[in-house]
Amino acid sequence: MIPAPDGFEVCRRLRQEGRWTPVMMLTARGAVDDRIRGLDSGADDYLAKPFSFAELLARMRALLRRDAGERPAVLRAGDLLLDPATHAVSRGDTAIDLSAREFSLLELLLRRKGQVLTRTQILEHVWDFAYDGTSNVIDVYMRYLREKVDRPFGRHAIETIRGAGYRLRIDGG
Repeated sequence: MIPAPDGFEVCRRLRQEGRWTPVMMLTARGAVDDRIRGLDSGADDYLAKPFSFAELLARMRALLRRDAGERPAVLRAGDLLLDPATHAVSRGDTAIDLSAREFSLLELLLRRKGQVLTRTQILEHVWDFAYDGTSNVIDVYMRYLREKVDRPFGRHAIETIRGAGYRLRIDGG
């Protein structure tokens, strides 16, 4: 609710200038469309008022754990492309339809391609911070992703690293 330019535009300009400092929007605008607009403008998190200070602190800790490196507009590994702004995913010329959770998981893998991600890291970035991680939900979603972005194209981009976690191959498989 700041005067022009609004917070969405300020965030968009920061990202266009290559500034990747974590951004959390704290706002009275809590509608779903506003949250989507804020995240699509480049914010790393979005919290609507009123909020719990305990939740704010937990979200700030999560932001600080994340890598503040450059985050290009379109993520790529070989011919696998993901556009966070439009929520579009494709391999070559073929569009791939993903659920919101699958999209978030693939985005995390692409942002950290080549790195082994532990289950804890995946839970912290893709699932709610209060999620009880005792189930096999990560394994299930990795299988869903493989069924959509790997197997139909004869690829093996998503690797299981026994005893460690998961990794997306740098070349996209």
